[in-house]
Amino acid sequence: MSGHSWVFSNEVDIASTPLTAFQAGALVQLQAHNERFLGYAYVNPHALICARIVGRRPEQPIDRELIEQRLRVALALRERICRAPYYRLIFGESDGLPGLVLDRYGSLFVGQIATAGMEGLKGEVESALRAVLDPSGLFWKNDSAARALEHLPQEAHVAFGQVPQEIEVLEAGIRFTAPLAHGQKTGWFYDQTANRQRLVRYLWSGARVLDVCSYVGAWSVTALKNGASLARCVDSSESALEYARRNAAANAVEVQTTKEDAFDALRAIQERGERFDVVILDPPAFIKRKKDIPQGQAAYRKLNQLALGVVARDGLLVSCSCSYHLAAEDLVAAIQVAARHTDCVVQVLEAAGQSPDHPVHPAIPETRYLKAFFCRVSREL
Repeated sequence: MSGHSWVFSNEVDIASTPLTAFQAGALVQLQAHNERFLGYAYVNPHALICARIVGRRPEQPIDRELIEQRLRVALALRERICRAPYYRLIFGESDGLPGLVLDRYGSLFVGQIATAGMEGLKGEVESALRAVLDPSGLFWKNDSAARALEHLPQEAHVAFGQVPQEIEVLEAGIRFTAPLAHGQKTGWFYDQTANRQRLVRYLWSGARVLDVCSYVGAWSVTALKNGASLARCVDSSESALEYARRNAAANAVEVQTTKEDAFDALRAIQERGERFDVVILDPPAFIKRKKDIPQGQAAYRKLNQLALGVVARDGLLVSCSCSYHLAAEDLVAAIQVAARHTDCVVQVLEAAGQSPDHPVHPAIPETRYLKAFFCRVSREL
């Protein structure tokens, strides 16, 4: 085997092992056709990915002890690379716990479970987390649409401890507040932490910044605290923009806000003749399934074309995609096509991905999903 932890339903000898004989989330041994042990896994007969390997050592079954050991290994990495206890502690398959995400906000943890197998291990995860870190609280924010693929309901609840209505985040010395129960993902996007620090390298004093799909203003506030003279947040959520204004005020800066669809806002800005030195595109995933690729590629091209139309001469475009099904080279191609349509010349200064607390498993390409390109934009060379 290559080391990938997924087993698809069409790879199972259902004559010897009928998938319908298993309950969703059941723990099993995975064997090759010659009965060679391949690993311990959990199954879901209702899903295309019918089994996910959790352990490959015959003497170490899936239990609380294994989960605790995986938590300790993950914690050792994060404590090495993060200066403060604000990071993604568990990133699914990359940390040996497929279907599980755990984000840390100081002593508070927010988790998401995406698979029936991990749902069945929820109690063991809670016990292991208490043993390793003794958090003040754990909140399960299991509201992802991906749970429907595993026949799991969307839900959110307190597992234990004291859980506030908002989360507090410390990122590169800047404090932020974001909603918990009604926030996006687990409340924060730790995968962009390193990229927001990359942005600082390219900023200059007095730069005007447009932050498209801003959520609670992390990019904008970071820019303002590092020399930008103006930042405008564009988002379709008034609640998110209110948090952006709060985060700016808490850090002694001020953001402008525009509640509008990203495409409509960029068209309006261009029509008014406004230009920004730095434009950041951090949209939600336009491509969630393979069949969405053509439509999603068109959306990325259009969004980047509109953005390039409002970048000032010799400005910077930061173009991101969190769609796994959009390859990095396809995002670059979308940027280049957009540049041709706007008579721009684009130079890619840096290609980046997700923060290191979202490590990539070399055998599982699905763990590499975030793309970010920092591009110089000029009208002529």
